[in-house]
Amino acid sequence: MNRNPDIRTNHPKSLMMFISSMLIFGTIGIFRKNLLLPSAFIACARGIIGGLFILAYTLVRRKTAAGRLPGRILAQLIFSGAVIGVNWILLFEAYNYTTVAVATLCYYMQPTIVMLVSPMIFGEKLTGKKAVCALIAIAGMVLISGVADGGDGPTGDPKGVFLGLGAAVCYAVVVIMNKRIGGIDAYQKTIVQLLSAGIVMIPYLLATGGFDGVSLNAGNIGLLAVIGLVHTGIAYVLYFGSIDGMKAQSIAIFSYIDPVSALLFSALLLKEALSISGIIGAVMIIGSAIASEMKAG
Repeated sequence: MNRNPDIRTNHPKSLMMFISSMLIFGTIGIFRKNLLLPSAFIACARGIIGGLFILAYTLVRRKTAAGRLPGRILAQLIFSGAVIGVNWILLFEAYNYTTVAVATLCYYMQPTIVMLVSPMIFGEKLTGKKAVCALIAIAGMVLISGVADGGDGPTGDPKGVFLGLGAAVCYAVVVIMNKRIGGIDAYQKTIVQLLSAGIVMIPYLLATGGFDGVSLNAGNIGLLAVIGLVHTGIAYVLYFGSIDGMKAQSIAIFSYIDPVSALLFSALLLKEALSISGIIGAVMIIGSAIASEMKAG
C-alpha cells in the first residue's frame, strides 16, 4: 500500500478501522468512571497490558521491523512513554472531579497547544487562519470551564478542568516528541512507549503506597482488562492498521470522532449534560480544530 500521504486514497476498510478506533477511545471515560481504582494504578496496568498485547500482535503478524533501537532514540521513547503515563493519570483524575465531557474537551485543547508552540519549536508559520482558530478554541475553553456560568455550571470541581488541561499539555509534549522521533516503525515505537508508561509507574506506586488498598474484585479486573486490551491494545492496532489507507487530512479530521463520541456517550450513558455555554464552547473547540486542519480545495 502506498505510504505517500499526498496520494493516499481513503480505503473503505481503513476508514472503518479508523472510525472504530476513535469510537473506542471515546468510551474510555465511561469505563474509568465505573472503575474504583487509583488513577496511577490504572495507568500502570493500561500501559503494560496494552504494550504486551501489541507486542504479541506484532510477533504473530510480523508487523514490526526487526532490529535494535539506537540508545538515544530508546531513551527518548522511554521518556515520552513516561509522559504518556503522567498524561493518563491527569486525565483519569480529571474524570473524578468533573464530567467526562468537560475532561475530554479540556484534553482536546492539545491541537491548539501544539499549533501555538510549533512556530518556536519547528519554525512553522502561524498563519492568520490558525491564529484565529486558536483564539476561538481558547474562548471555547473559557465557556467550558464554567466561568461564563458564574461557576454554577455542571463542570464539577474546577480542579477537573485544570487536570484535563494538564493532560492536554502532556499530550502535546508527546506529539511534539513523536514528530522529532522519525524513521521508526509505528508499532515498535508504540510498544516501547506503552510499556514505559506502565513500568515507570511502578516506582511511583511503591513510593506513594499506590498499591495499598487496591481492590481487585471481579468487576474491577474486568473493567481494567477492557481498558488495557480494548481501549489500548485493540484500539491502537486498529489505528495503526488503518492510517496507511487514509489521506493525511482525513486522519486529522476524523480524529475528532473521539471527543464528539465522548460527549454523546457521557450524555446518553452517564446523563452528564453540558450547559448552553458549554455546548457552544464544545462547538468552538472542536470546530476550530477541524477548520485549522482543512485545506483549500
